[in-house]
Amino acid sequence: MARVVVVGAGLGGLATAARLAAAGHAVTVLEQAAGIGGKLGRLDVDGHSFDTGPSLVTLPQVLRDLFAATGARLEDSVDLVRLDPAVAYRFADGTRLSVPGRAEEVPRALDEALGDGAGRQWDALMERAAAMWRISEGPFLRSPLAGAATLARLARRPSDVATVAPWQSLRGLGRQHLRHPHLRTLLDRYATYSGSDPRRAPAVLATVPYAEQAFGSWYVRGGLHELARAVLDRAVAHGAVPRTGCAVDRMLVEGGRASGVQLADGERVPADVVVSGVDAAALHGRLLPDDRRTRGVRRDLGRATPSLSGVVLMLALRGRTPGLAHHTVLFPDDYDAEFDAVFGVGRHAGRPVPVADPTVYVSAPADPALVPDEDSESWFVLVNAPRHDPEGGVDWDSPGLADRYADEVLGVMARRGLDVRQRIRRRVVRTPADLERDTGSVGGSIYGSSSNGSRAAFLRPSNASPVPGLFLVGGSAHPGGGLPLVTLSAEIVAGLVGPP
Repeated sequence: MARVVVVGAGLGGLATAARLAAAGHAVTVLEQAAGIGGKLGRLDVDGHSFDTGPSLVTLPQVLRDLFAATGARLEDSVDLVRLDPAVAYRFADGTRLSVPGRAEEVPRALDEALGDGAGRQWDALMERAAAMWRISEGPFLRSPLAGAATLARLARRPSDVATVAPWQSLRGLGRQHLRHPHLRTLLDRYATYSGSDPRRAPAVLATVPYAEQAFGSWYVRGGLHELARAVLDRAVAHGAVPRTGCAVDRMLVEGGRASGVQLADGERVPADVVVSGVDAAALHGRLLPDDRRTRGVRRDLGRATPSLSGVVLMLALRGRTPGLAHHTVLFPDDYDAEFDAVFGVGRHAGRPVPVADPTVYVSAPADPALVPDEDSESWFVLVNAPRHDPEGGVDWDSPGLADRYADEVLGVMARRGLDVRQRIRRRVVRTPADLERDTGSVGGSIYGSSSNGSRAAFLRPSNASPVPGLFLVGGSAHPGGGLPLVTLSAEIVAGLVGPP
């Protein structure tokens, strides 16, 4: 039995703790915040409840595998609800598109909304994406990074390389397969699932909409934070000990390997294995001692483009909105202007700025558990934003900026047909600076590093640190951000640690 310390009670840390505790290790989970969940958090305001981060479950089989590995069934632990429609889109020219929750129904919906053979175009793209998925899922998403060996696994056959097209961007793939401009906009959006720019993100990200449509879009009744609680329950059931309000000050390395952690109050917690769910940039920049073995990781992190962040409005509303889908996306007229602003490129070269006319994502669950009465709604509103960077970018702590920008976002929503300004009971605004404080993500970058560039996936830190006994999980480590990939990172790390 190994003594395992897991730093961070986000989904990655909790999933790793559950798997390792079920395997027979002695596991302690240390979380700096007062509660568990990390980005998968919860906020309660005047009878309204909000998920503060992820609002969609995809690839539920990954979660089923996690619960099965810890002796339970996912469906016995949370109430998983399939969404139909999966999402409703509103384009700048007034076009509306409601995407069904089942893949076989999508082409007809596209034809009815867009015409011009849109269903056939999207079908052809999804066939290509399905092939990409078959090629990359096992050797990349479910396996540890192993340098050149990883590339060799992905390049066993020249036809596979041609299918994945590592030289091609997601935008380029869209131009190849999609004639309708709204379909291209739809595909571009999936780059933001990894905090990236579709003009630079790899074509293989087409697997994201493929997986979403092939395996369904899901919601956890009571809010997705219930998933974090359920995974914690699995860990505790096998003896894991969670400790909240425990900020880790540094990782301890003795005899060349990880030996535990030191807390902010000076307490030392010894361990044979340390699993870090901390943002990788924070881990290597602040918590690990300077070591020649980790300098390569620091170098790679410095070369990678940090992921985008977001500004969130949590709106406690009076009344109901007829015909509103669970997820609604309001697109701008100029999507490229948004990516220029967020990443400080193009017309905003060298200086990111808040997006003047952003894409607006609205999550409005029709869930009685989240509202004080039946004549109320709890909305989570998200817009892409540059990360917090007082030195060379946007200082989101500038006096009044958060509220002014929230007002602008509400105005954008009103112009696009969702004016709720007179219905607001309470609003809570969270900026990238708040996300950095709440979760430790450097600059509030939601996914750590972006997928911008053909080498981005290989600049992301591997799950096994160069320091023996130290492992990395979570969205800033391999294989990336988002609930399914974070859960897979835990599966990979549990396999690397192995049995007692």
